[in-house]
Amino acid sequence: MNELAVTALLVLSLFLILGSGVWIGLTLSGVAWIGMQLFSARPAGDAMAVTIWGSASSWTLTALPLFVWMGEILFRTRLSQDMFKGLSPWMQALPGRLLHTNVVGCTIFAAVSGSSAATCATIGKMTLPELKRRGYPDHMVVGTLAGASTLGLLIPPSIIMIVYGVAAEVSIARLFIAGVVPGLVLGLLFSGYIALWALRNPQLVPAADAKTTFVQKLAASRSLIPVVLLIVAVLGSIYAGIATATEAAALGVVGSLIISAAQGSLSWATFRDALLGATRLYCMIALILAGAAFLTLSMGYIGLPRHLAEWIATLGLTQGQLIAVLAIFFIILGCFLDGISMVVLTMGVLMPTVQKAGIDPIWFGIFIVLVVEMAQITPPVGFNLFVLQGMTGRELPWIAKVAAPMFALMCLAVLLIYLFPGLVTWLPQQMMS
Repeated sequence: MNELAVTALLVLSLFLILGSGVWIGLTLSGVAWIGMQLFSARPAGDAMAVTIWGSASSWTLTALPLFVWMGEILFRTRLSQDMFKGLSPWMQALPGRLLHTNVVGCTIFAAVSGSSAATCATIGKMTLPELKRRGYPDHMVVGTLAGASTLGLLIPPSIIMIVYGVAAEVSIARLFIAGVVPGLVLGLLFSGYIALWALRNPQLVPAADAKTTFVQKLAASRSLIPVVLLIVAVLGSIYAGIATATEAAALGVVGSLIISAAQGSLSWATFRDALLGATRLYCMIALILAGAAFLTLSMGYIGLPRHLAEWIATLGLTQGQLIAVLAIFFIILGCFLDGISMVVLTMGVLMPTVQKAGIDPIWFGIFIVLVVEMAQITPPVGFNLFVLQGMTGRELPWIAKVAAPMFALMCLAVLLIYLFPGLVTWLPQQMMS
């Protein structure tokens, strides 16, 4: 069979198995086994055992469950309530006032979570009832939260960056540093949109609270000190070269336990729930990663990545055209798969093409994270939409509609990092040189 027929058969197998309700990780392994069994001379069972063991025992991947656990612990603290008290006095003078707590709150929590869904749930727990009670329009509250919570993927530590770093074999510390500036730029775009909307619709913005003095604002901000110290400890240890991503993740777990204990929210029940929640999430991710590693090996034996790279090379696409095609491809793929599955399913095939086109793998990692962020708010498989549906009781199409401006701003962010690649590459070059 030629490569096109083999590819068609494997893609058909993938969608048939997925459509039958089999877990994504097992589906990937099943498609890989079919590929190796039918089109390769190497025994499929031996290859599966070796590859899955190698994937599961990766030391680099150890950071992933620890960052997940840290986010789960903080999710169960009083952090969200304390953050609102600390942030709200500073937002009153801005156009849009307390709507900015969605963006700033998500930016801060993203720096200790690494998960978009956890950021959405935690900050939503804080802002949705408060902003509704104060009379802010539902479409702006929900829409800005849907977009801003995707910062959980871009601002380090990020689960998706760790997955990409392992799949593409690039430095996770460099990826973390590279995500800082684009994350802040995207946050500013969200806040700029809120300010522009407020200036055009002043009648829809509730009146400001009673004025507070600078000293009172500082006093209210004391509740932000624990989370800021945790961010400095986790990210500072990585950027200073004191700790690896895994060691910093362990430091984050200890720090989050200390914060939880200091707030009086650490009990056996919350500790158990956080540990079980992190275990369930990581087991799902690990199964997907193991299946993807086997699928990557299988495709390597069949030769599909090489043939795809050669085919794309014959199209004569410029770097910009290739990036545009890949962005459209990932946006469409994001309508049907979660972000982690998208990354692990495609990196084995795409990285040879990306490297041949001369694209910096660190820059490409941030690009991938941005387009995966878009997938978080595109139906039918947008995880942030599901989280918000559960929290608000609204219909999925309505949530997707009010999140559409945030999607457009993410497209603008992709264009900005393409036109100004230094937004991604400058900071890692300065700090890791």
